[in-house]
Amino acid sequence: MTCNELSTAAQHGATPIVVVMDNGRYGTIRMHQEKHYPGRVSGTMLANPDFAALARAYGGYGETVTTSADFVAAFGRAQAAGTFAIIACKVDEEALSTGATLSAVRAAALSR
Repeated sequence: MTCNELSTAAQHGATPIVVVMDNGRYGTIRMHQEKHYPGRVSGTMLANPDFAALARAYGGYGETVTTSADFVAAFGRAQAAGTFAIIACKVDEEALSTGATLSAVRAAALSR
């Protein structure tokens, strides 16, 4: 949840490829809020940076993808870059975690 790792990667020549799933919120925290207090949201919406631009600012490779179909080619470009990389995947705000959507979690909580 910080960017210090980018500085460390740049400083030491590490070459990880980081995949950021960006739904504009703290997904798992929001999921727990919805499970226990449906519709009562507090502090989970984020004003995220342009993660791809942030990687480039540190001297790495950065790319943003908006569809699943674009991911494989983006990953190949990240591998070929020879430096650390961020692939920022913009995902729907409904996506809270793998297999959990905001609407489904809230509906399940309200039906209890």
